Amino acid sequence: MTPAEIIAHRRRRLLELAVELGNISEACRQMGVSRTRYYQWRKLADAYGLEALTPKARRRPQLPNATPTHVVERLLSVAITQPTLGARRYADVLGEAGFAISKTTVAKILAEHDLSRRSERLARAAAVAAATSGVVTDAAREAEPFGFCHVAPGPGELVALDSFYIGNLKGVGKAYQLTAVDTYTRWAVIAIVAGPPTAEVTAGFLAQVVRLWRRHGYPVTAVLSDNGPEYVGRAFTTALAAKGIRHVRIPPRSPNHNAVVERFHGTVLQECWRPAFHRRRFGSLRQLQAEADAWLITYNHRRRNHSAYMRGRTPHQILDSHRRHRAA
Repeated sequence: MTPAEIIAHRRRRLLELAVELGNISEACRQMGVSRTRYYQWRKLADAYGLEALTPKARRRPQLPNATPTHVVERLLSVAITQPTLGARRYADVLGEAGFAISKTTVAKILAEHDLSRRSERLARAAAVAAATSGVVTDAAREAEPFGFCHVAPGPGELVALDSFYIGNLKGVGKAYQLTAVDTYTRWAVIAIVAGPPTAEVTAGFLAQVVRLWRRHGYPVTAVLSDNGPEYVGRAFTTALAAKGIRHVRIPPRSPNHNAVVERFHGTVLQECWRPAFHRRRFGSLRQLQAEADAWLITYNHRRRNHSAYMRGRTPHQILDSHRRHRAA
């Protein structure tokens, strides 16, 4: 809610309170407003409607010593065409064109137009290039909506797999997290391993995921993963073939095609690992696994997911709902 909306709501509330109490003086006393101001607002509302009580947007004043508009436009054009320069270099470029401007003024104008960072200027230049010439660069892709909407007809129909580097912990070494997230229910499974995961390790993790879904009463029919060595190795592909599981691979260098598990990694980092590392020190993989399992109970059973797909539900609720519908 904007400040203008807050002000308009307070003014409308005063008029409503005066009608409810039947006493203008008492309504003004409760709202802390003078009667003169009340009559001014009521006159506006009677003449032009309640929308007239919203304060008008004021035009930004043009100060006499402000940078001329044509200089600002020239600076923004240079910032888009040459996005890798700094404020001092932009001032020099404009100085060569006959415009006297300081580097601090350049930095201020760029910040006002969300172009103060080099990455922001690169993204804006890439977006302009994509719109005019059709050339799509990495910076333009970063400005696109993240992720794809994966759809599965039921639990276990498509399980997204990925690896996540936790960190190099003292007394433990490099710890990695293997993650499996069911696309239909968003039910997550985590396994903590030491060192970079290999195809043999991911094959064992796959067997664990298959057993879990078998206990739930559903087979795993397909998995989605990137093209990392742990997911294209012989041991992993052999395990998939032995279990009759279809393997879907995302395009190279396209993690947004595996958005379900990538988004989960952001959640587990912010809600599990970072708070856990502030609370205690871990000395073994078993302690890390216990921490992850305890957090997964909350995630799968109690934590509400407010994405467009989940709509405030938990993975356990979606799984139970599917079971009831299947039984019916």
